[in-house]
Amino acid sequence: MTPVTHLKSLQALEMAIREGSLKAAAEALGITSAAVGQRIRALEDYLGTDLLLRGRSGLSPTPELLEALADLRAGFAALERVTEVLDFQRMSEIHVVADPDWTELWLMPRLTEFRQMYPNVLFCINGAGDVPIRIGTPDLRITYANGPGEVLFRDVLIPVTGPDNPRRIAVGEAYPMEGMPLLHLKAQLEDPAHPGWPHWFDLFGQRETGIDRGVRYPHARLALKAVRENVGFLVCGLSLMTRDIAEGRIVTPFPLSQSIPAPLPYQLTVRHDSGKRPQIQKFVSWLRDAAAQTQAEIDRMTSA
Repeated sequence: MTPVTHLKSLQALEMAIREGSLKAAAEALGITSAAVGQRIRALEDYLGTDLLLRGRSGLSPTPELLEALADLRAGFAALERVTEVLDFQRMSEIHVVADPDWTELWLMPRLTEFRQMYPNVLFCINGAGDVPIRIGTPDLRITYANGPGEVLFRDVLIPVTGPDNPRRIAVGEAYPMEGMPLLHLKAQLEDPAHPGWPHWFDLFGQRETGIDRGVRYPHARLALKAVRENVGFLVCGLSLMTRDIAEGRIVTPFPLSQSIPAPLPYQLTVRHDSGKRPQIQKFVSWLRDAAAQTQAEIDRMTSA
């Protein structure tokens, strides 16, 4: 095991214990639950012992890990303090942890604009980018959640499909979407904070049976790729698809007024000491403007 992998594995382990689950640790680190699990398993294989116990109340350390847990926590707390103290050496860097779908589908297509204005600013976003990942608290977090952060915008969820599919809808029938191939995000069938087809059909009708059947995807970016290829119909956040819709790669088979307000907003939190740095201030200002434009676009499209 290389030193970098070793450190990342320890970071994943410490975060999993701190947050109580692989999913929560993944959200904190800006990676997938599977990646967190792989890093921890790699460390367990390297050490030749189990490190985590899984129970109804969440994750807990094994006796082997418990002996080292205080040092593990102290070590990463010290690393976070060192990161803050030495930040002056990285004045041109911005480290971001964000919702992965929001990052790929909303942030990255827009980030070129900021880079053109400030070409010397370097990014590490969800562990990848211009500079290596930094152990410790990121400068910025963008999450789909309620909490103490600043609200960037509130999304709405709408049905979408590929350009060839609307003609397949049985217009005039009592349930015109009956039998149509449905696509789902796994979270939409497991978490009320992520409404999907069952919720939409409950509100607007159109289909009576098989509302939870169909292919399930772990991420919106994968499901939207299938949508562009006319694989089926998906309910997804409008903010993640505005450019696809504008360019005709994705179409909306129903009026946009038939939308579901997202239960949670996308929100921003800035590390307490990072907000004083000029490049962070510039990026946050740009991010607020871009988010305001998105909110205005969502409001305009759904009220038309």
